[in-house]
Amino acid sequence: MIHGMAIINNTLRLHYVESGEGEKVIVLLHGFPQTWWEWRFVMPILVDQGFRVIAVDYRGAGDSWKPADGYDKRTMASDIHHLLTNHLNIQVPVVIIGHDIGLMIAYAYAQEYRTSVSQLVVIDAPLPGTKIFDKIRTDHRVWHFAFHNVRDLPEMLMAGRERQYLQHFFNYRIYNSAAITENDMDIFSQAYSKAGAMKAGLEVYRAFDQDILDNKESIAKNGKLSIPVLAVGGEISTSGPFMKEMMEEVANDVKSIRIPKTAHWVVEENPEIFIKELLQFLI
Repeated sequence: MIHGMAIINNTLRLHYVESGEGEKVIVLLHGFPQTWWEWRFVMPILVDQGFRVIAVDYRGAGDSWKPADGYDKRTMASDIHHLLTNHLNIQVPVVIIGHDIGLMIAYAYAQEYRTSVSQLVVIDAPLPGTKIFDKIRTDHRVWHFAFHNVRDLPEMLMAGRERQYLQHFFNYRIYNSAAITENDMDIFSQAYSKAGAMKAGLEVYRAFDQDILDNKESIAKNGKLSIPVLAVGGEISTSGPFMKEMMEEVANDVKSIRIPKTAHWVVEENPEIFIKELLQFLI
């Protein structure tokens, strides 16, 4: 794997990890509170299948820089577009796969750069601007939507306790409790203990109201997506039962699957079945 840093603008550098030399490109976008490391099980298998795979630490996460603003998903999608087209010089349409917050960025990317995406895979999260988002945001399992939206207080309470907070965060929405190991917790908690990291992580939630407006505007302007979409849900997750219905609000060609023995952390809780279903969709 090759690690790189792309200069996006004066306040932002994006960290990415690249592997494989295939002509077909897959872009992986993680969720909160994770980094590119979320895709550790997926990347080697996709490379073995002949894909070129790029996993990105989105704005504010992992080793990417942490600017004060720009956490609406349309701007975060433009970061990814700059990385792919200006830095990596990728001219072909890509497969874009997003989990959690990464789902929201991946959708924004597919809407904004419609000819640059061949297939979209969205994994287990509500999409701002849909009826399902409004329905799910009141579920107790997404209590953090409201908490993270409060200014300053969450950062103050988490300071010095990042690992404890993230451990609870993972445990509250997991089926296979062995999926996130102590080593994984070390990686994620170290990433979110960096200066400005937790604030940046919460800003992606504080931008949801803008995301709702942007997504509704995109649908009104461009219509639904026409590319093939795979909507993936965890078997016992909050979003799992609604993924197909949700994506059919915004896309015309939707296939949906539920991954057994998983809650929210689908690609880590049952990577074997997830990868099998993903490859059936892609190949």
